[in-house]
Amino acid sequence: MFEIAANRYGKSRVRLMKVTRHQHSTDLSDWTVQVLLQGDFDSAHRDGDNSKILATDTMKNTVYSVARSSTATSMEEYAKELADFLLGRNPQVSSAAIRIESTLWKRLTIDGKPHPTSFMRGSGERQTTHVERAQFGPFQVRSGLEDLVILKTANSGFEGYIKDSLTTLKETSDRLFGTAVKAEWSYSSSNLDFNDLRSSVRETMLRTFADHDSKSVQQTLYAMAEDALNAVPQISEIELAMPNKHCLLVDLSAFGQDNPNHIFVPTDEPHGYIEARIRRPA
Repeated sequence: MFEIAANRYGKSRVRLMKVTRHQHSTDLSDWTVQVLLQGDFDSAHRDGDNSKILATDTMKNTVYSVARSSTATSMEEYAKELADFLLGRNPQVSSAAIRIESTLWKRLTIDGKPHPTSFMRGSGERQTTHVERAQFGPFQVRSGLEDLVILKTANSGFEGYIKDSLTTLKETSDRLFGTAVKAEWSYSSSNLDFNDLRSSVRETMLRTFADHDSKSVQQTLYAMAEDALNAVPQISEIELAMPNKHCLLVDLSAFGQDNPNHIFVPTDEPHGYIEARIRRPA
């Protein structure tokens, strides 16, 4: 008989919008939740015995029920509550993993003031968290962001790289630098002010990107990670992926015009892709 080396199952893409009502205003959370359970499910695979299987439709309902009673102010804290609820009711489950993506909504500004109950969709950026816990074990919390689209129009170049018979790219000390940042970082504790720390990591990376005199995407990626680790001691490592979203200089010479870095055509594909994981020294 073959051995089942590993298995898990769950419910994915559970959409959850929660309104937290205060006396004169509301807060809005728009989350997409994934639940994955690992445990003693061999009999379901081998024999079709579902006696240890929690239906994924029940997991979906659990997402909503726990959200209704939750007092969490961050998706990390909500994910911890959801994992504990599932582990507490299901001793056959050895570990629960919760992943949440948050869609950004911003308050409308009316007559120069934030409106208490009206919102507009923000950018395509998504906030993320992955919270996992084994039965009676500690929480592992890894949070991040995706599709943070940023661009700088100065202080970026690319020179001194390898040139061979297939190289056509021209060196430049003045180029546009655009990317869509994906970042994930691991917390050293599960009892933290996750919203405040997330804001600190994000704002530090943005400040570094804006101010850094970039010689390459690699150099700027490392500088962003280094500054985030220095600014937030509660994270132990950070992984960044930064595609180089090229903006190509348009040749206007056929029209009798020069183009001293004024007119570009943005391209999505193909693009360079750079990633690295930076951690504190052991």
